[in-house]
Amino acid sequence: MERKTVTPREMIESLLEGKKYSALREVLNTMNPVDIAVIFEEIQDEKIALLFRLLPKELAADAFVEMDEESQKILIHGFSDTELKEVIDELYVDDAVDIIEEMPANVVKRILRQADPDVRKQINEILKYTDDSAGSIMTTEFVVLRPMMTVEEAIKRIRRTGIDKETIYTCYVCDTKSTLVGIITIKDLLLAGEDDTIESIMTTNVISVNTLDDQEEVAQKFNKYNFLALPVVDKENRLVGIVTVDDAIDVMEEEVTEDIQKMAAITPTTDKPYDKIGVFETYASRIPWLLILMISATFTGMIIASFESALAASVVLTAFIPMLMDTGGNSGSQASVTIIRSLSLGEIEFKDIFKVMFKEARVSLLCGVTLAVANFIKMMLVDRMLLNNEDITLAVALVVCLTLIVTIFFAKLVGCTLPLFAKKLGFDPAVMASPFITTIVDAISLFVYFEIATAVLKI
Repeated sequence: MERKTVTPREMIESLLEGKKYSALREVLNTMNPVDIAVIFEEIQDEKIALLFRLLPKELAADAFVEMDEESQKILIHGFSDTELKEVIDELYVDDAVDIIEEMPANVVKRILRQADPDVRKQINEILKYTDDSAGSIMTTEFVVLRPMMTVEEAIKRIRRTGIDKETIYTCYVCDTKSTLVGIITIKDLLLAGEDDTIESIMTTNVISVNTLDDQEEVAQKFNKYNFLALPVVDKENRLVGIVTVDDAIDVMEEEVTEDIQKMAAITPTTDKPYDKIGVFETYASRIPWLLILMISATFTGMIIASFESALAASVVLTAFIPMLMDTGGNSGSQASVTIIRSLSLGEIEFKDIFKVMFKEARVSLLCGVTLAVANFIKMMLVDRMLLNNEDITLAVALVVCLTLIVTIFFAKLVGCTLPLFAKKLGFDPAVMASPFITTIVDAISLFVYFEIATAVLKI
């Protein structure tokens, strides 16, 4: 007989149904906090609190951080004040801040009320920083060493204080005024002599970020330098926190998701999974841009209306409008997506605009000529000879092919320059993506098409 595979969720539900709490605790203790969080999100609401109480304090806190907002709310509402305090005390400060930012005001007050005074002070310090800044994603739990410490003293300090820190692999060397003067890793300490001073073995060329730096720029530094943690300093170069790689990865995911939404003409409103977003919330995120793009398409209609007489004189021109508009839009989108990605990675800046335009101009001519030749052959062989369409003349084919070349040229220039101008003006370049550029290019392609047709066909 074929053996049926039992999923972890099914096993947990079965043990829960049979009230085998001892076995259930053993199963949960062997699981990763992320996997536990996934199961909690899928299980019935009334069973979440019971399962959570079976977890050891540290594992419970780790799993709580990984849960979605709804599961966290259910648990917080079901917690006694003592239970809530135990969970908050086990959380790292940056994780506590992330949770607080997503909660309603009454829940936030309750969480802060139960937190230790020192933790509450640290949370409030981080909350004062603007959203999307380095200060808003940093943690204040890190190991600080002094320059004149010996290696032996430093290791003793790490053993004494490191248990409550988010990371101890990289330690930060500060003077008595908390000014960051160097960094040192556990590897450096283990390989050095016990009597060596920290000052003699630390790295003084420290790469850091300011509290007000954009979180996307912070994430890019992780990608560039392969850091596990990055120090955050204030204007006086005093160390106030660190950003760890797990938070940087979250930022990267958040920023990419936001860019994708903007490039698809969706207003970014939430980081919830698709199945957790309501119909009205989805509607509200999509309808503003749809309205803007629909109204902007009025210009396209106005161009067609102004050339009605030309279309009446040569109706066959109408058949090629969709192809020209689509090709122009696709060409502009290719350029814009490439430039937006390069901007996000810091590969190009606004000062490179003329270099970018020169490159895209050459690419557009190559693409335009290739597509024009292919389209000319298709119009002559398929449309005229195979389909016996006598309206497809050499002049008509020439009009369509010339329009292709000119449209692609302008489309790629628009696609590569708009994101650069948006970045220069302080807007998100992702806004200048496919839908917006397509609308502009549609109008350009129609105008070029009818102007060339009027000139060549004398209509």
